[in-house]
Amino acid sequence: MRPVFHPRPVNGPFGDPCLFVPFLFEKRAVLFDLGDICSLPSKDVLKISHAFVSHTHMDHFSGFDRLLRLFLGRDKDLHFYGPEGFLKNVEGKLAGYSWNLVENYECNLTIHATEVKQERCVTKKYRCRKRFMPDTETVITDFKDILHEEPGLAISAVILDHLIPCLGFSMKESFHVNILKDNLKSLGLEVGPWLRMFKEALFNRRSPHSEFEISTGKGKTNKFILGELADKIAVITPGQKITYIVDAACSEANLNKIIEFADESDHLFIEASFLERDKSLSEKKYHLTARQAGYIAAKAKSKQFTIFHFSPRYTGVENLLYQEAMEAYERQKTEVKSH
Repeated sequence: MRPVFHPRPVNGPFGDPCLFVPFLFEKRAVLFDLGDICSLPSKDVLKISHAFVSHTHMDHFSGFDRLLRLFLGRDKDLHFYGPEGFLKNVEGKLAGYSWNLVENYECNLTIHATEVKQERCVTKKYRCRKRFMPDTETVITDFKDILHEEPGLAISAVILDHLIPCLGFSMKESFHVNILKDNLKSLGLEVGPWLRMFKEALFNRRSPHSEFEISTGKGKTNKFILGELADKIAVITPGQKITYIVDAACSEANLNKIIEFADESDHLFIEASFLERDKSLSEKKYHLTARQAGYIAAKAKSKQFTIFHFSPRYTGVENLLYQEAMEAYERQKTEVKSH
């Protein structure tokens, strides 16, 4: 069964944190954090529809300019999310350039920026043709955990402490629809855009007794009963869960939040900036050690985890970070089994 999300770090473990998540069979992707993205090919950058920024330290936000540069002059909606103070930072970025010619652009790039606070989200629009000045309308919504939701997919956030508010993110499918291609062929069907509509019908919990039409692209339409078609061409499995945690102090409050938030992730991406022997430094800089990262991954029952955001002091000995994290992970799993 092929997963829908294929997350991959944009940079190595010593580079700026940035996780690129493309969607299978779609020219679309989301981004967690927005550090240096120069190594990400332009064709991949242009797939991005949503970028989720943990906080606006330079190594997590400097890629905003490249993203803006590539999308400028295109008819596109870009959605950004960040912690308290995010709107001020976005406006500061946009105000750093002269926009005296953009009124003549045929395409109108629109930026939707959302600032996440303890109990509410504040969203503003910035339109290219209006020189990226904020629209007069501000949208305020309640915030519990979900930032973005669409058929079959929800992206949530948790507010952590990095001496400033820092967001952790989780991306979860409602369930996964696996298409049986051999069964498609036996019905005379081909892979195409209709599959997305088929999946959306399932995610929206449309009546299985309803009619579902498939256009062949040759002027013909095949009609099926949705539930019967699903039984023939699809296997339903639990959805993927991807969690991204970075720049968090190892406080009791943060640990409890992260473990609950990352619970049963298929893949947890978690920072491990220091070795446990340098714990005093990690505390001073409000980061996690590799041992703490491995412990959290096990406590959260993560099926797989990847550590990143290494301090440059470990260049050439990064294997020690991987070893420490895995030992903590395995040790904690053993303790759980023994009880």
